[in-house]
Amino acid sequence: MKRSLTLLAAFLLAPLVVCGGDTDAKTLRVFIFAGQSNMVGTHSRVADIQRFPPFADLDKPQTDVLFSYKLGREEMATSNGWIEMQPTGDYFGPELSFARHVSRSLEAPIGIIKCASGGTSLGEDWNPDTPGGFKLYPLALEHVRSSLAELDRKKVAYRIEGFMWHQGENDMFDKAFKPNYGKNLQNFLACWRRDLKVPDLRFYIGELCTKTIWGMDNRDNMLAIRTAQKAVAAADPLVEYIPTSHDAVEIGGEEGLHYHYGTLGQLEHGVNYADAYLRTIGKQPSTERPLKAWPYAKGSPVTLFILAGHRNMEGERAFSQELQALAGHEALANDNQQIAFKYSLGGGFKTSNGWEPLGPAGPYDTFGPELSFAKTLQGEVPRNIAIAKFTHSGSQINDWTPEGTTAKDCNLFDAFIAFIRGAIRELEDEGHAVELAGIFYHVGENDMAFSPYRKDAAKWLQSTVARSRGDLALPDLKWHVSQQAPPDQEGLNRIDITANLAALAATDPAFIHLKAFDLPPQREKLVLDIAGVVKLGELLAQSWIEHP
Repeated sequence: MKRSLTLLAAFLLAPLVVCGGDTDAKTLRVFIFAGQSNMVGTHSRVADIQRFPPFADLDKPQTDVLFSYKLGREEMATSNGWIEMQPTGDYFGPELSFARHVSRSLEAPIGIIKCASGGTSLGEDWNPDTPGGFKLYPLALEHVRSSLAELDRKKVAYRIEGFMWHQGENDMFDKAFKPNYGKNLQNFLACWRRDLKVPDLRFYIGELCTKTIWGMDNRDNMLAIRTAQKAVAAADPLVEYIPTSHDAVEIGGEEGLHYHYGTLGQLEHGVNYADAYLRTIGKQPSTERPLKAWPYAKGSPVTLFILAGHRNMEGERAFSQELQALAGHEALANDNQQIAFKYSLGGGFKTSNGWEPLGPAGPYDTFGPELSFAKTLQGEVPRNIAIAKFTHSGSQINDWTPEGTTAKDCNLFDAFIAFIRGAIRELEDEGHAVELAGIFYHVGENDMAFSPYRKDAAKWLQSTVARSRGDLALPDLKWHVSQQAPPDQEGLNRIDITANLAALAATDPAFIHLKAFDLPPQREKLVLDIAGVVKLGELLAQSWIEHP
């Protein structure tokens, strides 16, 4: 307690009168974090934080950020008042990266109040009117009020700045709660505004991650909650829906899939909320990467390569900071001004501003196979090269089919074709004749690890390939389809996905099946490390050199 009081003393920077506006650098900005297990931080590991360079040192206390928490169910862990921002034991949630990300862009001090509990529902536990189960609404309200009262006693000026909410998985399994989630969420938000006497309180609603196993075997249930959350956000100008399906997900269980973000996903989860808040106040750091000059001579032809796929094509665990330790590939960290690069990542979560120089452009200092792909081509092909990349690491192969699925907001085919057409048109508008070299697609990792999807993966992909050729009016458009070694386990091995893809290649001379089975070893099932991502790019480029 003595330490928390000392920390509070450092925030005695202004009188209790709360002033508004971005010029106020003294008033403590207070954020509330609440929800269920993916807000708690279940299956994250503090010891693993150092594995991810953009988030280095977040295992250490952030001495300039206040933190008050109450977590769990039967036996709740608590901070017992305000402390320095730090992991909650051997796990953590999105608050760690949120705090650092916001603090770097905001002159004012910040504090976070967190109350979260796994396996809980909005229809019961978090219900403000008739709380049941663990009665979390009154418990969280009391925790928030007592934390704010401690600030009042110490005469620390503050204002409640935002409320981050991540919950809904439990409601999707209840026949009564699922259809009423939108109504219940609206009431939940209204009650917090009323009970905290902050009528203009902003809420940031985190998407339920489709990259988890539930994004495959509970698609319609997740769609119902997602639709309700989006509707609430659309109807309330003070509510923002925050995409999270592109974030990393814990690898575990027999099939390599999980229900939780895990360590890396939680770190990215917090950045999503931070970026959304900073956008709200006009403080988001610029990420502009303009071409210094158009790289191609006027009127010269350009060969356009389309890269597409899921988590390893997006580059989930390949960080630009690691390139300095990857012998022979250090220069990949630098922007290549000789190649124009256009991208849409995470299903549109991050998009390029027109054409940019080729370089690491992922949302968390990440990159995909495009860097080594281009390096390999430049060393072998004396022509103008442009690269356009379209990925969504939270998608499955059926999301890419022209038929799509019942989860219509996950359908990607039309957006993918529009992206390709747009890239071609923009290059033509610059005065270039464009040759579409082909589509370089890495087979969905999750689809390989879940038997109902693995069974239909080749059929789905064939549908996408055929329709893409028709829609682009290129009947001989080549698809270079890479496949990493699929998970090797008894149940899954009954479905020979490699043979199914090879059968497509045997009947379609413009379908090149690349068995990328000799990639460098990786720590996690399904997800390539940086060395694997770089090697994959080289293999894809070599595939085109051999089959132009």
